[in-house]
Amino acid sequence: MSIDTTNMCSHLQRKLFAPDGAYRAICEQIEADPSITAVVRSRQLHIYRDGKKVLVLAGKSAPQIIREDKLTELL
Repeated sequence: MSIDTTNMCSHLQRKLFAPDGAYRAICEQIEADPSITAVVRSRQLHIYRDGKKVLVLAGKSAPQIIREDKLTELL
């Protein structure tokens, strides 16, 4: 799955896609794991595993952990 960056915050784009970005490992997991979906809402990235929200990533504010998951360990 590829992440649509149309309405994503520029700070979040840098954290996700830069080689030394803070969320680069999460981005790689999203692209590799078919059970994970990611949707951009309100310039933030909402991440779901099997239809249940796991994590919300924003550009300048801290990530919001909804439920414990393997992705939250990568933060």
